[in-house]
Amino acid sequence: MIAYPLTPDAWKNKGMTIELPNVEGLTVDDAKHTLRSAVWGARHKRSQESNDRLELQWVHTALDFIGDARTVAAYYSTPAEPPTHKIIDTIIGEGKRLLLPVVGPHLARNWAWYTGPECLEQKAPSRPLEPKGEPYDSTILREVDAILVPATLIDHHGHRLGQGGGWYDRALLHLEPGTRIGAMVYPEEYVTIDLPQDQHDQHIPYVVLPDRWGETS
Repeated sequence: MIAYPLTPDAWKNKGMTIELPNVEGLTVDDAKHTLRSAVWGARHKRSQESNDRLELQWVHTALDFIGDARTVAAYYSTPAEPPTHKIIDTIIGEGKRLLLPVVGPHLARNWAWYTGPECLEQKAPSRPLEPKGEPYDSTILREVDAILVPATLIDHHGHRLGQGGGWYDRALLHLEPGTRIGAMVYPEEYVTIDLPQDQHDQHIPYVVLPDRWGETS
């Protein structure tokens, strides 16, 4: 496994583009909201055929990114996110341990071990499926060697635009130094513009595209 700098132009996307609005002059919060709306609108236009094809590519790329990591954290994707269902099953099929996000007691955001599709259930309306097992707070992430996080956009400095809750930014604070952190985005969502950031946003050192991954800066 070799990490190398990956510029946004290194992946020439065929067929799908995104036109991002000019957010100059907006507050950080308003700029983020405006960009998210544009990206989410574009994602809804993606075909299932395209997503299925990219998901198969992502399986191989994600496994290469994870490398020899024995304990991994990832996410169970919604239809509007880069797909991970095949990825997570492949991860545990390789004999690795895998944590997924769950809603814990009092609606706390926690993690639980994923052991296969049979362990999933719908725990809350509008939430993705989640493992049934015992929930752990984010300190469990100290056991993780690599983590795949969702993103709405990521730029060439490793600035990530998430969904607006700040949950992953808080969770990433619990990782041990040296843990491999990669954000999954569609090719057109790895951008050359500088994304708006605030003091709580965490730097993401790697981007994981469908057919390759690399350092963001």
